[in-house]
Amino acid sequence: MEMNIALLPGDGIGPEVVDQAVKVVNAVAKKFGHTITFEKALTGAAAIDAVGLPYPDETHEVCLRSDAVLFGAIGDPKYDNDPSAKVRPEQGLLLMRKKLGLFANVRPTFTFPSLIDKSPLKRDRIEGTDLVFLRELTGGIYFGEPRGRSEQGDRAFDTCVYNVFEIERLARMGFEFARKRRKLLTCVDKANVLATSRLWRETVQRLAPEYPDVKVEYEFVDAVAMRLIQWPKSYDVLITENLFGDILTDEASVISGSMGLMPSASLGSDIKLFEPIHGSYPQAAGKNIANPLATVLSASMMFEYAFDLQEEANLISEVVNRSIEEGIVTEDLAGDGKAYKTSEVGDWLAEQIAK
Repeated sequence: MEMNIALLPGDGIGPEVVDQAVKVVNAVAKKFGHTITFEKALTGAAAIDAVGLPYPDETHEVCLRSDAVLFGAIGDPKYDNDPSAKVRPEQGLLLMRKKLGLFANVRPTFTFPSLIDKSPLKRDRIEGTDLVFLRELTGGIYFGEPRGRSEQGDRAFDTCVYNVFEIERLARMGFEFARKRRKLLTCVDKANVLATSRLWRETVQRLAPEYPDVKVEYEFVDAVAMRLIQWPKSYDVLITENLFGDILTDEASVISGSMGLMPSASLGSDIKLFEPIHGSYPQAAGKNIANPLATVLSASMMFEYAFDLQEEANLISEVVNRSIEEGIVTEDLAGDGKAYKTSEVGDWLAEQIAK
């Protein structure tokens, strides 16, 4: 198979972890006889520094002519520490999602047997956790209008807006995911307070009879935030709006023991983007110490979701699991053992795939 992949390394540790994913993708392509063409483009703070925009038109064109996008991370302290900055790296991420129609963010949360005791939660609470969030990605408070500040600067406002079609397309995807898993769907909202949440709940309730084989639960977001810590194994597929999903998926990520382990996919009608859930971690940039496994697992999701190549996806997941079991990990997971460099982990993974 011929594959055209857009590479958006982004900021901070993004280029380093994406480089390791490229090693793994190339090893898989060689083993299975695929032809991979990579095309690199700028986004985030790197793009602002180069051309003044966080998501340039040239980058968008690269994404449009690709079969899939492999993305690193966005963010830079010089913008984080300047609330008055008119152009920000994160604007590029939101614009990219909107322009590419990436309306569904798929974030799995699972545990690794050899890392159970590295989680901040007790073994008996998290062992066997296997859930997936579907977060609506192009609506809600991040995109609603009007937004801004009063002329006096003493009042600010953001608007949360949802249309039925935005909720319905994500909910239908959630039902289909649940059908392929444990047939349990949880709609996460704040319907006791928010009008948009009541629209979410009403829409899911209307669709539920079309999926009689799926059990549907409705929970307020604050209750989910507690139960994710108390009893994460009780969840299977969770669907929710943009802001709630942003917060809850970061909370869920620590169940595994490290944010550097969880991949994600952002799906739309045509383009599909794959990225680690962690940020740009600028403190580690250029030190060759960042954990590349989430990005490598994002490449696994790419083979599965973008190209329907399950064997290739499974092989990547298998060697990642083996690297953790054998202690071929970066300093965040090494404990008292040897800490490998980012590039060393990538080399090891590629070598194992080639065998």
